Amino acid sequence: MSTADPLATLGALPTVADSVDSVRKAVDRVYGHRVMRRRSHAVTSEAALRGARGSAALSGADWALEEVRRRSDFSGDDEARTVGAALRLTAEAGQLLSIWRQSPLRVLARLHLVAAGVQDDTVGRPRQKGEPVDEPLIELPLPEADEVAGRLEGLSQLIIAGSSAPAIVTAAVVHGELLALRPFGAHNGLVARAAERVVLVGSGLDPKSICPAEVGHAELGRAAYVAALEGYVSGTPEGMAAWIGHCAKAVELGVRESTAVCEALQRGAA
Repeated sequence: MSTADPLATLGALPTVADSVDSVRKAVDRVYGHRVMRRRSHAVTSEAALRGARGSAALSGADWALEEVRRRSDFSGDDEARTVGAALRLTAEAGQLLSIWRQSPLRVLARLHLVAAGVQDDTVGRPRQKGEPVDEPLIELPLPEADEVAGRLEGLSQLIIAGSSAPAIVTAAVVHGELLALRPFGAHNGLVARAAERVVLVGSGLDPKSICPAEVGHAELGRAAYVAALEGYVSGTPEGMAAWIGHCAKAVELGVRESTAVCEALQRGAA
């Protein structure tokens, strides 16, 4: 990881190369579906809804898709607020693509503000020394605030500098680093998955946002998600490759979901 392009180093790991190839083929297949030529906006809208549902599920609000679709008020309780936050983040992510490569920290601050849905002096900024973190799914050791600040700056510089690494590698590292750091007082998982989506769309891998990785992460389950994250946090080549492979599989499952949506649209059933 000491090279000028550490993300490219990760992309060159043998199992990662296989994951990258598999994701690219899957994405190309769904983009080649005949429905995408005339109804891509419908697929994008449905992918957004399903992605938000999946991200909320991983944050403890595992609602049925039809319940998410039916609801208009998300202020009732913690689960409802989590689903509402996931929906807002999905809508907001597409508005931030042009800013990401120039100012990733600004985008992360905005994502946290959108997720929180309120304004106070802790929202939209990294946590400070002694401030608690509410992220019950992730029980890994919590880095100190000084380390968080330094690593966020390092991540920002990586994004700004650019990389020859495949998009799934960059997306997985952004996602994994934000989960490992938990830089905000709450909503870190939702923000991390939204940032992954920003990278996948902004990189050109999934420009129409029809391959919701959040669906795949939810389908693979919380236990596998946390186990793969532990590999990322270990920092070993094997652990990092396992996390990137997990994220790649999540994208492929998102592709499968949107392929089913395309098939339903083609039959006139959705």
